[in-house]
Amino acid sequence: MKKIKLCIMLFVIALAYNCKTESKKDLAYAVESKTDTNGLSYESVANDPTGLRLYTLDNGLKVYLSKNIDEPKIQTYIAVRAGSNYDPKESTGLAHYLEHMVFKGTDEIGTADWEKEKGYLDQISDLYEQHRAETDPEKKKEIYKKIDEVSLEASNFSIANEYDKMLSSLGATGTNAYTWFEQTVYVNKIPANELNKWLKVESERFSQLVLRLFHTELEAVFEEFNRGQDNDFRKRYAAMLDGLFPNHPYGQQTTIGTGEHLKNPSMVDIHNYFDKYYVPNNMAMVLVGDIDFDETIKEVNDAFGKFERKELSHPKLPKEDPITSPVIKEVFGPTAENISLAFRTDAIGTKEEKFVTMADMILANGTAGLIDLNLNQQQLVQNAGCTTTFLKEYGYHTFTGTPKEGQTLDEVKLLLLAQIEKLKNGEFDEWMMDAVINDLKLSQTQTYENNSGLANMYVDAFIKNQDWKNRVQFLEDLRGITKQELVDFANSFYKDNYVVTYKRQGEDKSIVKVENPGITPVNLNRDKSSNYLTSFNEIESKPLQPKFIDYKEAIKETKTDNGIKVSYIVNEQNDLFNMNIIFDMGSDNDKKLGLAAGYMEYLGTDKYSAEELKKEFYKLGVNYYVSAGAETTYVGLSGIKENLPKGLELLEHLWNNAVPDQEAYDKYVESIAKGRKDNKTQKGSILWNGLMNYGKYGENSRLRNIFQVSELQDMDPAELVEIVKGMKNYEQRVFYYGKDVEAAVVALNENHKVADELNKYPEAMAYLEKETGGNVYFVDFDMVQSEMLFLAKGDPFKAENMAASTLFNTYFGSGLSSIVFQEIRESKSLAYSAFSGYSNANKKDDSNYIMAYIGTQANKMPQAVDAMMELMTNMPEAEKQFNAAKESTLKKLAAQRITKSNVFWSYERLKKLGIDNDNREEIYNTIKNMTMADLRDFFNKNIKGEHYNVMVIGNKKDIDFKALSKLGKLHEMDIDYLFNYEQPEELKM
Repeated sequence: MKKIKLCIMLFVIALAYNCKTESKKDLAYAVESKTDTNGLSYESVANDPTGLRLYTLDNGLKVYLSKNIDEPKIQTYIAVRAGSNYDPKESTGLAHYLEHMVFKGTDEIGTADWEKEKGYLDQISDLYEQHRAETDPEKKKEIYKKIDEVSLEASNFSIANEYDKMLSSLGATGTNAYTWFEQTVYVNKIPANELNKWLKVESERFSQLVLRLFHTELEAVFEEFNRGQDNDFRKRYAAMLDGLFPNHPYGQQTTIGTGEHLKNPSMVDIHNYFDKYYVPNNMAMVLVGDIDFDETIKEVNDAFGKFERKELSHPKLPKEDPITSPVIKEVFGPTAENISLAFRTDAIGTKEEKFVTMADMILANGTAGLIDLNLNQQQLVQNAGCTTTFLKEYGYHTFTGTPKEGQTLDEVKLLLLAQIEKLKNGEFDEWMMDAVINDLKLSQTQTYENNSGLANMYVDAFIKNQDWKNRVQFLEDLRGITKQELVDFANSFYKDNYVVTYKRQGEDKSIVKVENPGITPVNLNRDKSSNYLTSFNEIESKPLQPKFIDYKEAIKETKTDNGIKVSYIVNEQNDLFNMNIIFDMGSDNDKKLGLAAGYMEYLGTDKYSAEELKKEFYKLGVNYYVSAGAETTYVGLSGIKENLPKGLELLEHLWNNAVPDQEAYDKYVESIAKGRKDNKTQKGSILWNGLMNYGKYGENSRLRNIFQVSELQDMDPAELVEIVKGMKNYEQRVFYYGKDVEAAVVALNENHKVADELNKYPEAMAYLEKETGGNVYFVDFDMVQSEMLFLAKGDPFKAENMAASTLFNTYFGSGLSSIVFQEIRESKSLAYSAFSGYSNANKKDDSNYIMAYIGTQANKMPQAVDAMMELMTNMPEAEKQFNAAKESTLKKLAAQRITKSNVFWSYERLKKLGIDNDNREEIYNTIKNMTMADLRDFFNKNIKGEHYNVMVIGNKKDIDFKALSKLGKLHEMDIDYLFNYEQPEELKM
C-alpha cells in the first residue's frame, strides 16, 4: 500500500513539475494580440527572434510581416494553399500550368483590345474542350491546327510579358513561382520604395485569370516535363513517393502531371481551379525586409482588402494503411546507380516530427552522425546521408546511398539499415543530443538573417496550417527529448516499414516522346502597351539612392604578432564567426595541393582518430575546412564565436600533427576513381564542364590536367600530408568576420605559429584560351531533350565595358522579359530554357565570352538554333523595351547593398580584375546616359559576327546532324577524353 501511495505521489509530483515546465514554456512563447496605429489587429509571439507580425484581414488574407533593414529591399511571397494534390484526376499538372498562366495578365494587363481578344480566347477554350473529347488522332490534329490558327489571330491583340515588364521596371529580382503538393507560391524581391506599385500590379494580377498565349506556354510546360524525364533523381523520387503513398496524391499525382493530361488540357478546368482556390481566405502575403509595419499593412489592406472572401473546402484526401513489409521500387536511367530507403512519418506539427528530426540529426548531420562517421568517414560507401520532409498530411524520412566500385545496391542498403540499428541500440554519445540542438540553432540563426530564408519559413507555416508559436519553440521542444526516449522511439518506428527504390543504369522504357506540333510563332507586339501599363509607368515612386562602398574604410586591418595581415569586418547581427587563412596559391601552383586538401578529411592525429576529431569539432559547434581551388587555398573555421579559440586550437593540432593513413588513402583513391566514373553519367557535368572547357581551352585545360588513377595509386600519402603541413611556410593572410576581433587575433597568436620568413608561391601553370569558331563538339547521351551551348571568345576584359554588358544582358538575354526569352519561348515555343549573355572575365588578363544556351526536344533543335543565331546576328531593337531594361538595371543597382562578409569577398573579386574601388558607381552613372544607339554599338562590336564553338549533348538517334554540320566541323567526343580520364585517343568523327 505504501508503495502504491508512493508511486501515486511521485506521479502527481512529476505531473505537477511537467505542468509547471509547460507553463513556463507557454509563457516564454506566449501569443500576444495587439493593435497597430491603423486600428488593425495582429499577433506576435513573445521571444520570437524574427519579430513577426501576423495580420488577418477581414477577408481572411493572412499577412506575415518582418523587418530587416540590411538592404532597402523586400522579399515578397504570395502563397496559395493549393497545389497538385487538388488537381482533378483527369487534369493532373493543372495547378502547375495555372501557375505559368498567372504571369500572362488580365483583361487590363497584356491586352491591346480586350473585347476583340476575348472573342478569340473563348473560341480557343471551346476548341480545347473539343480536342480533349476527341479520340480520333487525326481529328485531334485538325482541331489542334485550328487552335494554332485562332491563337495566331488572338496574338494580334495580346501583348507578351507585360507583367514581367512592370516588375522589371520596379527593379525586381528573382521573379518566379513554384508549385508543389499543397502550395503555389509567387516570388519577387523588390526595392523597398516600390512596394506600393508592386501591390497595385499584384492586386490586379490576382483579381482574375486570362488564359492568353495558352498553347505556346503549354509547349514550354511540356519541355519542362521532358527535363523531368531526363532527371533520374526526379524519377527515383517519384517512384519512392508512389511506394510510400499508394492512395494519397503525394504518390499518385506528380506536380508536373502526366504527358497525356498535359497534351489534353481544359481551360475550363483551369478557370474553375483558380476561382475556387485563389481566394483571400486561402492565401497569404509574406513581406520580409525594409518595411514600416503600420504603413505596409495599410497599403496591403488597401490593395488586397477589397478581394471577396468565398466559402471554401479542400478535398478530403485518402488515408494510407501502415506499411508492414518493405516495398520495392525500381527505376532506370543513364546516371550512376544509387538507392533510397524511405519511412513514412506523421505530418508536420506532430510529436513524431520532433522525434524523427532528432533521429535524422543523430544519424547524419554532415560531421558526427552515425552515417557520417561510420560510412562516409570510413569510406565504406561512395556517399550516404539522410533527410526529412514533413508535409501537411504526412512526411517521410529518406536515406540515400551511392555504392563504391564493385559494391551492390543491396550492400549499401544493409549498411544504411545497420546505422539505424545503431540508433535503436543507443550507440551514440549522450552529448550528441545537446550538440544536435546547437547545430540546428546555428542553422536557424543563419536562416533568420536571410530575408528569403525567413520568408520561406513563414510560407511553410501558412501552407501547412502551423501556428508560428509552435515553430518558434520547436527547438526548445526538442531539448525536452532524452536519449532514452529517442532510442525507444527509434525501436518502435524503424522496422520493415520502408520503401526501397533502386536507381539502376539502363534504358528507361517509360519515356514519353511527342511530335513537334509545329506551332506558328505568335505575335509579341513589343511596340504596343496596354492602357494599364501606360498609367502604371506614370506612377512615380520616391527615388532610392544607390550606396557604394569605400572598401578601404569598410575592411579594417590589423596584424598578428608574427606579422600576418588580418582583414576583418565586425558581425553586428549575431554571435557567429567565420575565419579564413588565405593562401594565394592553389592547384595551378602545385598540382597535388587539391588532392592533399581532400585527403585531410580522412586523417586523425597522434592524439585523436579521424572520427574523434569530427566529434570534438561537433561538440564545439565549429566547422573546419581545407579547400584548395585553382588559384587560392583556404583553411577555415566557422561557428559560434565563444568557441573560436578551442576550435582554432583543434584545427592547428590537426594541421601540425596529421598522421598519414595508407588504408584511408587507398580508399580515397578508390573514391576518386568511382567519382570520375559517376561523373561521366551526369549530362550537366559533361556539357558545362567537359564540353565547355574543351571549347575554351582544347586539350590544355585545368579540367584535363589531372593525375591518372594509376599515378594516384603510386603516390606516397605521407607526401600529401607534408604538402598541407608545409602550407604554413608560404605567404598568407587572414580574413575574420565576427565579433571581438581582439580575441580572434589573440587566438591566432596563441595557436597559429608560422616561420619568421615565409616562402613565395611557386609559379602557376598557365592555360591558353583557344580561338573559337568552326567546331561542333557532340556527346551522345541517353536523354529526351538536347542541350546546346554556343561559345565565342571575345576581347580581353575591359572595365569600361561592364556597364554596357550589364545593360545588354538585361535587355537581350536574361530574364522573363528579355529578347531571347520572348522570341524563343514566348513567341515560337521552341524551348523551356533559353538564354544568352556577354560574360565578363574573372581576371583582368582573361578574355570575355559570348554565350548562348538552348535546351529543347531534339526535333525542335534546328528551328531553335536558327532562331538563336538570327538573334545573335541581328539584335531586335525595341525602344520601349530598352528603356524598361535600363530603368530596371538602374533600380537594381540603386537597391543593391553589399553587406557583412560579402564586402570582403566582393573586393577580392574586383582586385582580380585590377579594380580597387566600388566600380558600381561608374557602371550606374554610365548606364544613366546610355541610349539604344550605344547598345547597338556594343552589340555590333562585341556580339555580331562572332565565331562560335558549339557544344551539344543529346541522343544520337534523335539529332539532326545535317543541321548541326552547318554550324561547323562536327567532332563526336569521347567522354573519357574530354575529362582526361584515360590516355588521349583519336577524336571520333
